Amino acid sequence: MKPAHILCTLALIVSTSLLSLSASGQGDRAITVVSWGGSYARASVNAYHKRFEAETGIKIKLEEYSGGLAQVRTQVESGNVAWDVVDMEAGDVLLGCDEGLLEEIDIASMPPSDDGVPAKKDFDSHYILDCSVPSLTYATVVAYNRERLKSNPTSLADFFDLKRFPGRRGMRRHPLSTLEFALYADGVPADKIYETLSTSKGVDRAFAKLDTIKSQVIWWETGAQPPQMLADGEVVMSTAFNGRIFNAQILEKQPLEILWDGQLQAAGYQTIVAGTPRMELARKFVAFATSTQALANLTGYISYGPLRASSQALVDKHFETGTKMKPHLPTNHSATAVIENPEWWADNLDDMNERFAAWLAR
Repeated sequence: MKPAHILCTLALIVSTSLLSLSASGQGDRAITVVSWGGSYARASVNAYHKRFEAETGIKIKLEEYSGGLAQVRTQVESGNVAWDVVDMEAGDVLLGCDEGLLEEIDIASMPPSDDGVPAKKDFDSHYILDCSVPSLTYATVVAYNRERLKSNPTSLADFFDLKRFPGRRGMRRHPLSTLEFALYADGVPADKIYETLSTSKGVDRAFAKLDTIKSQVIWWETGAQPPQMLADGEVVMSTAFNGRIFNAQILEKQPLEILWDGQLQAAGYQTIVAGTPRMELARKFVAFATSTQALANLTGYISYGPLRASSQALVDKHFETGTKMKPHLPTNHSATAVIENPEWWADNLDDMNERFAAWLAR
């Protein structure tokens, strides 16, 4: 073979290899981040997605999902991982980690705070779980439209009082939060909720309380539905994610109010799908997204509290409206909050899903 032909052949081999590398996801500088959509997704994009792309040159493809592990499980088991980083609830983190669906992440490997405090000390230790990095606290609350009620509810028990507050209710089609709200409204103290749910009598008590309003409930599945149902008058009260209601109040000027009594406080986590071929890029994103400044920036767009102490010190105003944010954070109303127990849900989710589905079908 002539030298010119050899060079051409080598060039073709190199070109083909580079194309193959790019096609496999190793050669490009892009990751797929999966989140909850809506106001939270917009807040994340503004708070740190854009900065991450600008500072690293890594592009982000943002996709939306409604939680759960089904899609992650399918990707990992098939060996065809398309998602890289996924926002998850605590229960899914625990289950996904146990099943090997999520990569191990050592919290100590995350960057320190801006003033040098090690990550392990800066993050709230209560929320640290394997295979994830805690990022924020949010709450499932009861919200209402003040223009559609003759008087304002003052306790979670009012949500279940159809005589004093007639009208349809919105509730998430999921046992998580639904069972906690039922027991709290029935008089179970916040710190006894999961102890009560750990007994068959306690579970029966929760469903008995739900029976009292079942005929008036419209079930929602995505976070965007409750504020829309409240604005349209489809329901007079609804359980909802506090960040969605904040946006409806502050940005859309809707006459909605939050009833903080009995709120279910929970944490959101950044996770990496096991076996992603873009592991290095995914880890860079998680470190960036849970840095002091990124989590502080997030509170400037949505009313979710950061889980780094260094970030909490930087909470200020809403970037678009100038609204002071601390009064809108769930942690500012913790006196009557129920703190989600993810370990309990990891152990009992399947049974509660089965019981809940059977109850809905009756």
